[in-house]
Amino acid sequence: MSVSKRMLSISPSLTLAVSAKAKAMKEAGENVISFGVGEPNFNTPEHIIRAAIDAMEKGYTKYTPSSGLPALRKLICRKFEKDNNLHYEPSQIIVSNGAKHSIFNALFALLDDGDEVILPSPYWVTYPEVVKVCGGVVVPVLGERSNQFKVTAEQIERAITEKTKLLILNSPANPTGAVYTEEEIRAIAAVCERAGIYVLSDEIYEKLIYNGTKPFSIACVSDYMKEHTIVVNGVSKTYAMTGWRLGYLAAPKDIAKAIDSFQSHATSNASSITQYATIAALEGPEEETQRMVSIFNERRLKMMEMLDAHPDLQYVRPDGAFYVMLTVDHFYGKHCDGKLIDGSVSFCDALLEKVKVAAVPGIAFGDDGCVRLSYSLSMEDMVEGLRRIETFVESLD
Repeated sequence: MSVSKRMLSISPSLTLAVSAKAKAMKEAGENVISFGVGEPNFNTPEHIIRAAIDAMEKGYTKYTPSSGLPALRKLICRKFEKDNNLHYEPSQIIVSNGAKHSIFNALFALLDDGDEVILPSPYWVTYPEVVKVCGGVVVPVLGERSNQFKVTAEQIERAITEKTKLLILNSPANPTGAVYTEEEIRAIAAVCERAGIYVLSDEIYEKLIYNGTKPFSIACVSDYMKEHTIVVNGVSKTYAMTGWRLGYLAAPKDIAKAIDSFQSHATSNASSITQYATIAALEGPEEETQRMVSIFNERRLKMMEMLDAHPDLQYVRPDGAFYVMLTVDHFYGKHCDGKLIDGSVSFCDALLEKVKVAAVPGIAFGDDGCVRLSYSLSMEDMVEGLRRIETFVESLD
């Protein structure tokens, strides 16, 4: 007996694999510093935890509507209106088990076999795998380093064919930290309108912007774009709730209805406890989120300062999220303890073996010339990890 062809086409997540390997080495007593998985190192704010406990104590542990609690969906509508100037009805909101689940639901609802999906590269590792399992065909479009890895409207237009169904847009972006300006997004929207294609706008990092640019959703550009965009967001990054598993999307009514029907059979509702906690997150004070963003920015600035001080540590400046793409292809052809460095995987393997630092190979994101570093770890660990990276690259011959 064999699994389906679609399942055989999927690659496991390299980010999770790196994180698992680093954790196993730590548990074995090794002093490993991990720049791997993108997860805030803060605990969930206390008022959110308390709301979950209260929900359990009050017996709110039953099924909810598959699309989410009505009170939560109303709050999400209010969030979209306040933060993004987008007006939705609760029936257009679907609450799911994390933003990753929301993305799967959206692509499953939109794609037929052979539909092409334009994917700016470097991209988050999950996008191409979900496209493939939903029957789509990935069309990567490489963003230039000189443009902070952002793709242009002209590049997208050249990639569109009669089979193009969808563009995936992620800003602020994982893995690059790139933030698209309103002007850039409007130009991309104009191309999408002319071609009559849909957009999946992944805005999970929208609160993590450091260059003064305000988040701008492509769904705001026009009535057409709102009716052809699925906006995905969640609470994992903004409120340090990665393990709680709650994401949500806003979609045109017919697409939202289809997704709700599918989810009702696939997973039913997201955890009732997490939904009540999310109500507290959306209703509660923003000071803790602002504090986390400020700390992330301090780490970002410190990382760039240390990288700038070392001529061999080249990178592309990030303006959002909590990642830096370190460009390492100028080290290819060198050796570490006799082993050839010939790509991002061998670079990361040698880095972990030599100085006990875990990073994610860029090949996982569609760019084998880079590795991703996350600054979601403590300042102390980050500084020590960067010093080890300096030692590592200086040892290559």
